[in-house]
Amino acid sequence: MTRHIGVVALPGFSLLAQACATEPMQVANRLAGQTLYRLSMFAVDERPVVSASGQMLMPQSIVGQSSEPLDMLMVCAPVPLVASVPQPLLEWLQHLSTTRVVLAGIGGGTEVLACAGVLEGYRVTLPWPGFAAFADEFPGIRLSRQLFEIDRERLSCGGGTAAMDMMMTLIGSQHGNELAQQISEYFVLERIRMGDEPQEVPMSTRLRHAPQSLTDALALMEANIEEPLTTHELSEHLGISRRQLERLFKKFLQVVPSRYYLSLRLQEARRLLRESDRSAGDIALYTGFSSAAHFSTAYRNHFGMTPREERLR
Repeated sequence: MTRHIGVVALPGFSLLAQACATEPMQVANRLAGQTLYRLSMFAVDERPVVSASGQMLMPQSIVGQSSEPLDMLMVCAPVPLVASVPQPLLEWLQHLSTTRVVLAGIGGGTEVLACAGVLEGYRVTLPWPGFAAFADEFPGIRLSRQLFEIDRERLSCGGGTAAMDMMMTLIGSQHGNELAQQISEYFVLERIRMGDEPQEVPMSTRLRHAPQSLTDALALMEANIEEPLTTHELSEHLGISRRQLERLFKKFLQVVPSRYYLSLRLQEARRLLRESDRSAGDIALYTGFSSAAHFSTAYRNHFGMTPREERLR
């Protein structure tokens, strides 16, 4: 069965995110030797749509005027939106939401779907710079900070290359994981990232106004994964009191140092479980756990599954 996929772009959209969302489908067609996906490009009028990089996308159709039924419509838009969403697009999205058409937000496309009122009851995400404004404007929508979300008939992602991971996951669910893996290899990707992986907000952004002692503390933690330092040892290295270090973590990261350090080590353990063939015991020692049992308990408490279950996924 060939799926008809519509792509609508708004001025200022990310050409990278749009390509990451559409190219996996074209490669799927090539590798499968048949047309699994057929793309149609839409815009609000007949003029070319200019991307953030100044390149133009020529539409084939006008929104709301598809000559054939769609299986999915992807909305590509900038973050934040640079203009109000055209009324014809809002009305089309509202109409499509009453059918079985899947709606996907790429980049700021999630905000467009929210403006159309078609995200109530769904879990969604969008690029991290838009988190705060989106949460304020749409408090009733379940916003996650994950790489991408596939919740029934609604898809959303963190923009950029996250769109590629989302689409390869979708292709895998529709045509098998083997094809999805072949697509990943075609793009010379090490692996397909999973949707439950968090978006990495740059530490320079999170700690823009933080004192140097806090950034130094984070650097010490990252350099001592295998042999973790105690909070007291960290404060001694930095030349500040333990209480002062704890206050800095609470103020800028909303967590105590020991909890942040444990999360850092467990995130590294998760990466190794997913990307390497090292045994869980070796990974436990590498990330500073005294025993496999201690590692398994901490991992389950943090991620809701054991290291063995993680690897089986």
